Amino acid sequence: MSNVIKEFYQAFSELDAERMVACYHDDVWFADPAFGPLKGKRAHNMWRMLVESQKGKKFTVTAKDIVCDGQTGSATWEAHYNFGSSARPVHNIIHAKFKVQDSKIISHLDEFNVHRWATQAMGFSGRMIGWTSFFRSKLIKQTNSLLDRYEAQQ
Repeated sequence: MSNVIKEFYQAFSELDAERMVACYHDDVWFADPAFGPLKGKRAHNMWRMLVESQKGKKFTVTAKDIVCDGQTGSATWEAHYNFGSSARPVHNIIHAKFKVQDSKIISHLDEFNVHRWATQAMGFSGRMIGWTSFFRSKLIKQTNSLLDRYEAQQ
């Protein structure tokens, strides 16, 4: 199982969305604080959109502590990038949990400190409201709107 998780992060570090998607089961369930839950092709397209948006930019991903136990696994990964038009530097630390079926990732849950991320990405305003449920709801709505537009263009 660790091979599919390691392959996923190797592909991510190389910004190779198709290799990442190939690590996912067709019926994958993904969730994180930015997008909320996504299933199947929508989860696949989220990675495609993310990778496409970062090509040619200062974006790095490193994964460590990849652990496996039967059909479950976990990893810690870190992303370094500049956010938005202000190009604020972000260093996000994400804890991932996985389930694997048929040698593919069937479930992928990413967790990170939204308040810490919002403070880095948005400065003072992120620091002031990044901890609220209002902010989290708005973030999910905005990211899913971007994903809707991306999918409509495909």
